[in-house]
Amino acid sequence: MDSNDVRRWVERYEQAWRSPGTDALAELFIDDATYLVSPWAEPVRGLDASRALWESERVGPDEKFTMTSEVVAVDGDVAVVRVEVEYAATENRWRDLWLLRLDDQGMCVAFEEWPFAPDQPDGH
Repeated sequence: MDSNDVRRWVERYEQAWRSPGTDALAELFIDDATYLVSPWAEPVRGLDASRALWESERVGPDEKFTMTSEVVAVDGDVAVVRVEVEYAATENRWRDLWLLRLDDQGMCVAFEEWPFAPDQPDGH
């Protein structure tokens, strides 16, 4: 796996988020992949649980947002991606780090998100 593989996976993820339904998840994640929405959350496991999570978290395929990403690091089957998303309707902005573990077929085995919003305390 290299940064181009990771970049393609992120592009497919964004396209899936913008598409109706959740069928595209089967093209991104293995059947029993884990999905964490924050480092403090309990992971959801499997496509059915991930589908339910997506349906509860997003407005729908017509939701307007911009997304930019940058592959920060790739080491073996693990990648770190910096993602920035801004939702037009709510003006919500997020800057995230994604930790991805992909198998040799480019399917995600484990997805972990570290989301940061502008109004979060900075720890000082």
